[in-house]
Amino acid sequence: MERNFVRKRVLLIFTGLVFVLLVARLFHIQIVDGSYKQAASNNTLRYEVLYPPRGEVFDRNGEYIIQSKEAYDLMVVPRDVIKGFDTVLLCRIVDVTLPLMRSRLERARNHSLRQPSVVVPQLSKEIKLLLDELHLPGFHTVYRTVRSYPRKIAGNLLGYVNEVNATDLARDDYYRAGDYIGRTGIEHAYENYLRGEKGVKINMVDVGGVVQGAWHDGRLDTQAVAGRSLTASLDAGLQAFAEELLGGKVGAVVAIEPATGEILVMASGPTYDPDELVGRERGTNYTRLVNDNRRPLFNRAVQSHQPPGSTFKIVNALIGLEEGVLKPNYRYECYGGYTSGRVHMGCHDHFSPLNLNQAIMTSCNAYFCYVLRNIMDKADNGGGASRGGYDHWAGHVRSFGFGRKLDSDFTGESAGNIYGADHYNRTYRGSWNSLTVISLAIGQGEILTSPLQMANFAATVANRGHYYIPHVIKSIEGAGMDPKFSEPHYTDIAAEHFESVIEGMWMAANTEGGTVRSMGMVPGLDICGKTGTAQNPHGQDHSVFMGFAPRNDPKIAIYVYVENGGFGASAAVPVGSLLIEKYLTDTVTRPYLIDYLRQRRISYPNYDNNNSTASL
Repeated sequence: MERNFVRKRVLLIFTGLVFVLLVARLFHIQIVDGSYKQAASNNTLRYEVLYPPRGEVFDRNGEYIIQSKEAYDLMVVPRDVIKGFDTVLLCRIVDVTLPLMRSRLERARNHSLRQPSVVVPQLSKEIKLLLDELHLPGFHTVYRTVRSYPRKIAGNLLGYVNEVNATDLARDDYYRAGDYIGRTGIEHAYENYLRGEKGVKINMVDVGGVVQGAWHDGRLDTQAVAGRSLTASLDAGLQAFAEELLGGKVGAVVAIEPATGEILVMASGPTYDPDELVGRERGTNYTRLVNDNRRPLFNRAVQSHQPPGSTFKIVNALIGLEEGVLKPNYRYECYGGYTSGRVHMGCHDHFSPLNLNQAIMTSCNAYFCYVLRNIMDKADNGGGASRGGYDHWAGHVRSFGFGRKLDSDFTGESAGNIYGADHYNRTYRGSWNSLTVISLAIGQGEILTSPLQMANFAATVANRGHYYIPHVIKSIEGAGMDPKFSEPHYTDIAAEHFESVIEGMWMAANTEGGTVRSMGMVPGLDICGKTGTAQNPHGQDHSVFMGFAPRNDPKIAIYVYVENGGFGASAAVPVGSLLIEKYLTDTVTRPYLIDYLRQRRISYPNYDNNNSTASL
């Protein structure tokens, strides 16, 4: 009995305490804290996303190459829009047709009646101020930034930004509908650094959607954090000059600083003005660029792959020296080419016999046919290329970075192609030898390389046997670079073998009779180079040049590929040597070469439906 009485007393005391606490809380809410009453009277809170300015990009000399400028998106909350508002006036202010406006408003209603949706993106500050004066219920503007390109260069390399799609939203919960994302190039590769961090502003709005003030005086707001700025390795002035020299051409130029792997130039032709893919005309411009037969959106510098032609003779020379089947003083005869049985590889006129330096200087085809066969046959101890000699050769080739992606810091990189012996075993059913693949001696056949890989090879030769992974960003604001870009990668060719081929490349550019000299010699710069003429079954051969300068302590390595350009000295050498001179001296002493390039004409049957010609 007494125990039941105690229990009742405890229960009554507990119930009383709960009642007192509830009364005190109600008193605080209704009398002391007026925010709830204010929120109820104002009816709703609006969470406004604060978009950060996207990080800007500078070139290696501190010049802007990508800037962010102020813009505003017009948003709508469909349930707050009043009937009968002046739609025509709104259309006139934002320069949108009435049918398009109605379509976008309907799309917003279908998306959500309560959540804001973009109606018109990327408006100027002047238009934003006009809209603020109208106080249209249900409409408000949100601060954004849009990209601007002061130099109008490197469209393929820099990339572009556009609105996220369903795949982006599913892949990364950072994004919401209406956000923007880097789609290609640097904008894509460094998206996580450039995008910054979004903030949130909580506003109180009345039943008409008019902002009444900040919720809790803004104490619960979070500020946006601007994206990090990037410093690119690109030289903006040199890039602009490269694009000028590529004007009217189909091809690519890549230049690298050998000591660091930093990319100085990455030009693809034809290119486009990156400002064309910004703003409200982006869609129209994008469609036009996509439908262009010459594919200006295709970054040939990293995405294309072609036979490297005679520039690849340097690879075979180095492998021959490493394998001991070639010495710099070895001489081979060339009387119009190389002949073995029914196989004949033609060559141009030059003196004979030649040693290694002379063979590089004159680009003798026959010499390197002897070298390739000696490499493959020696590695198999006479057993034939199909039983190991080819794969031994291919292993050396891959050590230069061919046949795979280089793991650079931009997207779309081509791996090129270096087949294994199994490919030829299947093709020839095991019955083949070094003579079957003799075209590999001069960079033809099944070999495919990208301009980036060949520029990296030029840097590897300049460094006497090692390279750094090519990269286009050299520093990130407030963050370190990936250490992989500062680690040297060594080929399996001993360093002492490089001096012999470098001597031949120097002779090609500085000695009478050298294939580079007539269009590429610049007194005092010690340019080392190698021409190439890559065979093209669809038209005129492609013009190729690979080189670096100066010979000792090289500052720039370069590769130029001009489709349908003819001999290497005809188109690629003038482009390459002018860029080397401009970079090393900041001057051009041969303006006549610029005029020469402008006056030459090249036919592009691959791209022109009417087989017309384009100015080179």
